[in-house]
Amino acid sequence: MRVQQKVQQQGFTLIELMIVVAIVAILAGVGMPAYQNYTKKAQFSEVIGATGAYKTGVEICLNLTDKESCDAGTNSIPTAITSAATGSFVKSVAVSDGVITATATGASGATYTLTPAIDNGLVSWTKGGNCKDGGYC
Repeated sequence: MRVQQKVQQQGFTLIELMIVVAIVAILAGVGMPAYQNYTKKAQFSEVIGATGAYKTGVEICLNLTDKESCDAGTNSIPTAITSAATGSFVKSVAVSDGVITATATGASGATYTLTPAIDNGLVSWTKGGNCKDGGYC
């Protein structure tokens, strides 16, 4: 006949807890820079989105007149944004000779440019600016 003994339940040892804390710290160290880069890209998407109305205006202008007549505030193109609204990530948007230049607020000050090209009445856009250097666009 066997005698059953009660087995006491034990918790984790100190070394096991230290290993778990170390693993969490390593994961946080890798994850935080990736998350910060993601938020910068998400904020810059507001700058890219702000050019939408200007692209439409420039396309209309280019179908009606020549490129040199396509400036902000003329020929169906909205007026330029010259200062950032509270809470906005768009510092400015300007249009000169059909070229759209948008600038972000903050330390990056990244720019996003769109240059139009017309081929048989179709407008295509070439993206540029220093936003590529920071990986924002």
